[in-house]
Amino acid sequence: MENIKLSIILEILGRPPENVTAAMNNLIEQLSKEKGVVIVSKKINDPIPVKDSKDLYTTFSEIDLEVASIDLLFFIAFKYMPSNFEITYPENLKVKNEELTQAINQLVQRLHSYDALAKNVVAERDFLAKRLVTYEPQLFRQQQNASQPENKVLEKSSKKQKKKKSKH
Repeated sequence: MENIKLSIILEILGRPPENVTAAMNNLIEQLSKEKGVVIVSKKINDPIPVKDSKDLYTTFSEIDLEVASIDLLFFIAFKYMPSNFEITYPENLKVKNEELTQAINQLVQRLHSYDALAKNVVAERDFLAKRLVTYEPQLFRQQQNASQPENKVLEKSSKKQKKKKSKH
């Protein structure tokens, strides 16, 4: 298969502006070192202040590159998460089923990793919320009247804790 040409836009948000520029340069340098990836051109824009923010800055880069395979397209999409991704050449992709299968398997593997990570974060949050309710219940009694969505999770875990204690 011939090389695939694409244009991507990478964005970064942070502070101070010098760090935003340095982070963008590091990201592009890392991209340029990926096996099978050639950066054809790049334009890095200067950081600008984020509207309605005291000290946050944002920048973006427009990058044209060539990749050696379809699975590198998926790799770049998931590792670098560009805000825009456009295949510019060839107009029609002819892909061997073996190559597409490999790319999809890598995609699915990453999705499973992200799903597992998300489930772990939710489980840890629930565990910490229960611990907070157990050791600092007065904090949550004060906030129950606020009826914020995040408090409802803590209220439910608090009620479950009380039911367990009353059964013992």
